[in-house]
Amino acid sequence: MQITPYLFYDGRCEEAIAFYLEATDGELLFKMTFGDMPETESTEGCPSGMTFPPEHIMHAHLRIGQGEIMLSDGNREAHYNGFAVSLSTPDEVQGKRWFDALSAGGQVTKSWEPTFWANGFGMFTDKFGVPWMVNAYKPRI
Repeated sequence: MQITPYLFYDGRCEEAIAFYLEATDGELLFKMTFGDMPETESTEGCPSGMTFPPEHIMHAHLRIGQGEIMLSDGNREAHYNGFAVSLSTPDEVQGKRWFDALSAGGQVTKSWEPTFWANGFGMFTDKFGVPWMVNAYKPRI
């Protein structure tokens, strides 16, 4: 079983996709706009009953390292509280690169530094308001 975070961007999802792919060397697995949705009998155009501009992202799916996230513009009032998206790697250089790239334009809440459990660890809220933790863990044998 896999748990996959699903994040909402209120019109900035296309920008977030490009930002995350560039920052992490991630892979786009799927992307569909609201304009790509098939015609239905419902005049709302979306099962939620809300309507969205056709160029906004209905659903996207990214792979970052061995993990995945899903994204959408399908929520106009997304607020992020009580969680963080966490990226982990045994590679300290990769962890620092992720931290620097993803925190650009956001707010760092814990600077990147070694800890007792990791060769590097840092926390931030990215420029889209999403909280992140990046961890370059110390391999345990």
